[in-house]
Amino acid sequence: MPSEKEKMLAGDSYDASDPELVAERKRARRLTRRFNDTDETRIERREELIRELFGAVGESFEIEPPFRCDYGYNVRVGEEFFANFDCVFLDVCPITIGDNCQLGPGVHVYTATHPVDAAERIKGPESGEPVTIGDNAWLGGRAVVNPGVTIGDDAVVASGAVVTDDVPDSVVVGGNPARVVKELD
Repeated sequence: MPSEKEKMLAGDSYDASDPELVAERKRARRLTRRFNDTDETRIERREELIRELFGAVGESFEIEPPFRCDYGYNVRVGEEFFANFDCVFLDVCPITIGDNCQLGPGVHVYTATHPVDAAERIKGPESGEPVTIGDNAWLGGRAVVNPGVTIGDDAVVASGAVVTDDVPDSVVVGGNPARVVKELD
C-alpha cells in the first residue's frame, strides 16, 4: 500500500493531514520563515536556505523574499533563475523551471488541486499535477499557473494572466483564461 506521500508525488488522491506530510510542510515553513527573515545583505545565507529547501537549483539564482511553498523539495529551477517578491509555489507535485527564467512579483504556481464534485471535495482529498516552465520564460507580475500546465521555451506570460492550458514555445499569452496574443520570432 503506497504512503500518502507516495500517492501525493504520483498525482493521486491523498490525505494531506498525514503526519509525514504535516511534518514536511512544517519543515518548509521553518525554512521559508528563515529565508524571508534574512537581511538583504545575507545573500549567501539566502542561497543556502533555498538549496536546503528546493529539490535542485542552478549555480546562479535569486529569489526575493517573501517567498512561500508547500514542501520545497518538489521545486527544481535552472541556471539564472529570478523570482521577484511574493511568489508562491504550491508544490505537491514537481514544479520544474528551466534556465534563464524570470518571475515577476506575486507569481503563483499551483500543482495542488481538489475534486470538482462538492460532496467529494468536502471529504478532504487532494491531488496534484506537475507544472513545467521551459527555458527563457518570463512570467509577469500576478500571473497564475494552474496544475498540469507546461509553458514552452521563450514564452511570455502577461501580468495578471491565469494560465489554465499549455503554452507553446515563443508566444505571448494574456488574459483569464490565458490565450495566445502574439507569436514571437
